[in-house]
Amino acid sequence: MSAARTVRYSSSDSASRPLSPRSPSPPTQTYHPPHLPIPIPTPALVESVAGGAHYSGVRVDSDAVLKHRRSSHSSHKHTQLKCDHERILNDLKELYCCRPTLEIFERSWNEDAVFEDPLRICKGFNEYAAQWFALSKLVSKSETLSCRVMSSTHLPNRLVYYQVQEYTIRLSGHKKTIESVIVVDMDDNEKIVRLVEQWGGKDLPSWFGASFLRTVNAKVTSWLCHVPKRSHLGS
Repeated sequence: MSAARTVRYSSSDSASRPLSPRSPSPPTQTYHPPHLPIPIPTPALVESVAGGAHYSGVRVDSDAVLKHRRSSHSSHKHTQLKCDHERILNDLKELYCCRPTLEIFERSWNEDAVFEDPLRICKGFNEYAAQWFALSKLVSKSETLSCRVMSSTHLPNRLVYYQVQEYTIRLSGHKKTIESVIVVDMDDNEKIVRLVEQWGGKDLPSWFGASFLRTVNAKVTSWLCHVPKRSHLGS
């Protein structure tokens, strides 16, 4: 009899557990869809992401980017090198590679032009030409490692470009690499009237006495370095 009671207890216990995990359809297992919406990309989101990728240099061919390119095409024309500016740039490359000639100065430089960098302020042909001829004596080799046009405009008539130049010192053989931003202003005859070289893209020295020392440096170099006269060209 005790065994029978045990059996009845077991069957009753088994029937009193409707929430067993093995129950075929427990009410507490009802599935509810997530409340978070599925992320569907809207046109505004696509355009913003595509625009960001285009800015980062990633090639994206979506309609939003194509529209952006068409609308901003005119604003990017200033990076296209003008014909006269290309000549100026090529002549400057020759000078920076230590191959100065009177023809270059006659063709691309105004006689009263100003040339500035962190070490010197040169005014007029005798001073700025002396710097280029002196550089060819101090440096055994000069190579342009990189050159990129940043701006080429007619109003103002200005060329701005980035340059990486490697110089090899003649006496020691030591190599020096200079990164610079070069700003070139030209007159109506497409000749240089002002050239400013900013090493590392930084402003020229402005501390007290800097301009005086840079001016003196330019004059001393023009006294020590012989420069042929422009009249030798027969102009």
